[in-house]
Amino acid sequence: MVTIEELQRISSQVRRDIVRMVTCAKSGHPGGSMSSADFLTALYFVVMKHNPQEWTRDGKGSDMFILSAGHLTPVYYSLLARAGYFPVSELATFRQFGTRLQGHPCIEKGLPGVFQASGSLGQGLSAAAGAALGKKLDKEDNFVYVMMGDGECEEGQIWEAAMFSSHHKIDNLIAMVDWNGQQIDGKVDDVAGVGDLEGKWKAFGWTTIVADGHDFKEILKAFDQAKGLAGNGKPVMILFRSDMGHGVDFMAGTHKWHGKAPSQEQCDQALSQLEETLGDF
Repeated sequence: MVTIEELQRISSQVRRDIVRMVTCAKSGHPGGSMSSADFLTALYFVVMKHNPQEWTRDGKGSDMFILSAGHLTPVYYSLLARAGYFPVSELATFRQFGTRLQGHPCIEKGLPGVFQASGSLGQGLSAAAGAALGKKLDKEDNFVYVMMGDGECEEGQIWEAAMFSSHHKIDNLIAMVDWNGQQIDGKVDDVAGVGDLEGKWKAFGWTTIVADGHDFKEILKAFDQAKGLAGNGKPVMILFRSDMGHGVDFMAGTHKWHGKAPSQEQCDQALSQLEETLGDF
């Protein structure tokens, strides 16, 4: 069993990977990658049933994760590498010409762990709902997990998929929102606003859980609760309250680091605040 202390060490290394990847590439999206690092670390190292050595894209006999907020590949690739899907050293190729580690997840290069190409915001929940429904039809007892951003919840397709999932009682689908209150143009409430996000998901027929996305005890409790609701006829949404850029003081709480790469000096400053625990790539 992975302990909370071990999860904290892994997430610290994941944040180091994120900062270094976007700095080396001189492009990428560190802000939301940093805010979602803790609960996605818990997902990959405790919650989700998966085996990197037996991975197949059809996901048969395994839990699946789809990154709907496809621009957050820095956290996605770091977790896949740290979990054993491909060599950690490959993180150094992030966003380089010809790499498997594209700026958004792609399937054409066959990167292990990536079930679905994503990045056109709003589409991932639809793909996850289809995958989860397929598992129900095949009588599999596995879950499909999907993560969206709160700004992404301004997309109409999200709510079409939400209606579809509740209508078809897709109760092996566990969705997450990285609820950091920021998007590329500023605060979510100032750009278009999602209003009462918890109330909206409940109104669309989902069981909705709210948790602190940086408290591993709350994170694990939320996932346990979500999994315990399987078979009750409703999909589950976990709204993880988070802080964009979490872990680095000058990145935290602002939209300015949504899609901006640090300079080498800023990278060094950020790394000084993040413990190296598993060895850098």
